[in-house]
Amino acid sequence: MKNKVKLKRYIFISLIISIIFIILNILINIYEYKIYRNNINNNLESIISLIETKYPLITKNEIMEILNSKNNTTNIFKEYGIDIDNTSIILENDKYYNTFIIFNALYIYIIIIVLLIIFLIYIKNKDKDIKDITKYIEEINKGNYELKINSISEDELSILKNEIYKTTIKLKEAYINTNNDKLSIKKSLEDISHQLKTPLTSILIMLDNLIDDPNMDINTRQDFITDIKRQVVNINFLVQNLLKLSKFDSNTIHFIKENNKLSNILKEAIKNVSTLCDLKDIKIIINGDDESTIYSDFKWEVEALTNILKNSIEHTKDKKEILVDYNTNNVYSIIKIKDYGVGIAHDDLKHIFERFYKGKNSSPDSIGIGLSLAKAIINEDNGIISVESNSNGTTFIIKYYK
Repeated sequence: MKNKVKLKRYIFISLIISIIFIILNILINIYEYKIYRNNINNNLESIISLIETKYPLITKNEIMEILNSKNNTTNIFKEYGIDIDNTSIILENDKYYNTFIIFNALYIYIIIIVLLIIFLIYIKNKDKDIKDITKYIEEINKGNYELKINSISEDELSILKNEIYKTTIKLKEAYINTNNDKLSIKKSLEDISHQLKTPLTSILIMLDNLIDDPNMDINTRQDFITDIKRQVVNINFLVQNLLKLSKFDSNTIHFIKENNKLSNILKEAIKNVSTLCDLKDIKIIINGDDESTIYSDFKWEVEALTNILKNSIEHTKDKKEILVDYNTNNVYSIIKIKDYGVGIAHDDLKHIFERFYKGKNSSPDSIGIGLSLAKAIINEDNGIISVESNSNGTTFIIKYYK
């Protein structure tokens, strides 16, 4: 059960005050008894003194026996008109009794007033807390998420305050994320529009030339058709990769993970870029441990490595080589893909995995989306990717942790 500090504090104060009043009441009762006792004893002393004077033969033991005797069944005071059930024999006691009655009434009244004040203070603080909570909620409804609720106690309202604060933080984060998503979508749409605008404009121009000049030279016509096809292939590649990235963004991809040999993944990825290698007369050389495995989704890892190899091929000069080394240790499996291209500019290194980013040395046909997709896939399979580059080439280093 949660410790309700504020309520406990009020209860503790009330108990302390009640105990103080009880002690005071006991002291007053003791004082009252002492007054009555002294009055009675003083009057008895006068009576005993008179008896000893009138009856000198009576002993002190006999007097004490008479005073302490409980066998007196006669009510001698009736003969003097005194009702001992309703009237004090000693009139001074009546005076003190009336004084004590008034004092006790005031005493009880003070107790009630003090406890009532404590209760009203407690209620007032509760009302203040409720007003604060209402104000916080109104501010949240106005879109003000910069609220700080400082409360260290753990009564019901303080717990409610803290829960509202937690909710406010979550709403603020959701608001920020929503704005960031809007900005990201806006930027993505701008990037997509930019990526599509150039090839579509080029296609339209070439189509206009083909339509306007039906007698165009056959070789020129063929070049236009080839360029149009190349642009359409680029647009198709862009759309396909955008669809794949959108699946990552929406967490709708279902990975089928199992132990896969790195050699099999690499062979499939190399097969996907074989045509591009043939066009540039580039040879891919593989070295590694055939028993090296990673726990991953085979199809998506092939996609990731295909994009990395494609990037390496695009930046490698014709008739060069690309080296792929892979092996496994007790901590991770590692793949190194090294090309001998012009390298990546130092300022571009930290941006190359960003979506739609194109470095200074990017090829004209580069879209800037393949490496971003590759990184997303590798991260999903508990891997990391880094890059090292200089003027002699670039090396991608991929580690899949066990």
